[in-house]
Amino acid sequence: MSRPNIIFLMTDQLRGDCLGYAGHPDVKTPYLDTLASTGTAFDRAYSACPSCIASRAAIHTGMGQNHHGRVGYLDGVPWEYEHTLAGELGQAGYYTQCVGKMHVHPLRNYLGFHHVELHDGYLGYSRRATIPYRESQLVADDYFYWLKNELGISADVTDTGIECNSYVARPWMHEEKYHPTNWVTERSIDFLRRRDPGKPFFLMASYLRPHPPFDAPRHYFDLYRDQELRPPYVGTWETDELLKRDGRIYDSKTGPIDAELIRQAQVGYYACITHLDHQIGRLILALKEQELYDNSIIIFTSDHGEELCDHHMFRKARPYEGSCHIPLIISGGKKFLPKGAGSSRCSSVVELRDIMPTLLDLADAPVPDTVDGKSLLPLLEDPARAVRPWLHGEHSFDEYSNHWIVTETDKYIWHSQTGQEQYFHLEKDPHELTDLIEEDSCKIRIQELRGHLIESLENRREGFVENGRLVPGRPYPPVLS
Repeated sequence: MSRPNIIFLMTDQLRGDCLGYAGHPDVKTPYLDTLASTGTAFDRAYSACPSCIASRAAIHTGMGQNHHGRVGYLDGVPWEYEHTLAGELGQAGYYTQCVGKMHVHPLRNYLGFHHVELHDGYLGYSRRATIPYRESQLVADDYFYWLKNELGISADVTDTGIECNSYVARPWMHEEKYHPTNWVTERSIDFLRRRDPGKPFFLMASYLRPHPPFDAPRHYFDLYRDQELRPPYVGTWETDELLKRDGRIYDSKTGPIDAELIRQAQVGYYACITHLDHQIGRLILALKEQELYDNSIIIFTSDHGEELCDHHMFRKARPYEGSCHIPLIISGGKKFLPKGAGSSRCSSVVELRDIMPTLLDLADAPVPDTVDGKSLLPLLEDPARAVRPWLHGEHSFDEYSNHWIVTETDKYIWHSQTGQEQYFHLEKDPHELTDLIEEDSCKIRIQELRGHLIESLENRREGFVENGRLVPGRPYPPVLS
């Protein structure tokens, strides 16, 4: 049997619950719902280090963060890995193409792809006046280069006045065809036109939205503008101290203190999601027109989530569900999937590192020994199976640095600078409204999960563990040596 084409639909900062099939009462995602309804949707998918660079290292290498070495956000660190997803698929005979976000260093590092049409979104690091010419986003980023050719040398995504980590929202100011979400779809469809028909291909369509700026075309804002939207979740354990301090700062980690600005952020975020969904639908229709859909596997995920004002928080890097819980769908040509796969939900704890071995298995390619992830093909055949009993997540984030253990039913959190602990029963409390860390009935379970964290950290050079106990306050840089 011939091998499947692989279409990897990647998005940025999409929460695991902000899709129609996931039960969200407001967000409309008909095309992604279709992929989930005809494939396998993973309800307990996580980003173990939920920010852009570290999560993408897990995707491209199949490693856990203790091995790929990125435990926080830091630009300008070279990406030097022996084995990458695209490199291994290329050696297995696939033609490999990425369109959209890579967020690697240097910017034109292809990580084994045969070709990359790059758009990383607005990267402040790569726009500094002292950055070398070849590394400047205005030169190295294909979308920005194209946009200036189309609309003039001063054209930029910042023309809306929105910063790339801001909760401020407003519609796109140009024709829709100039939006970066449309550009990724347009260039992906063009790749289908010019592909080598004699070779299987791996296409990574890597979208920027719904990562801020929240700037979808006006049509998508209009879908949500007059709706009554579900308010953010705020746990009984949270205070509004930081919100009162920082809630008037446009890119604060708390989000806005103004209730109307919270609503506008929700409208903008949901508008970006539905716009993304429709552009993914456009790509799916192109696959069907070119008679590729039935011969392709489609995988969809996000690098991390977005707090979206839950618990008075905004953006990512936190240990809470809005930040680290992500969508993951495997769908497409059933003849390439295990018998019985499709139209199912799986509750096994899975992680971004599992994508590389899964796709290599689908391509009948060897999985390098450096890969920590587990192939998810057995779960497609039997969704009741599991690939791991628990997952260790973390993020270096100054005073908000954190480590956590998550299972199919619960989560233990250790804030590594302060030593504060939290415990949530996710099966009963999926939005983490009630912290059970002081509940006597949970003490044995908390001790068990704390033991898993100690096991994960005991050999780390930061010195998080001494004499079998967690030690707070250790220096915790975003990149391991």
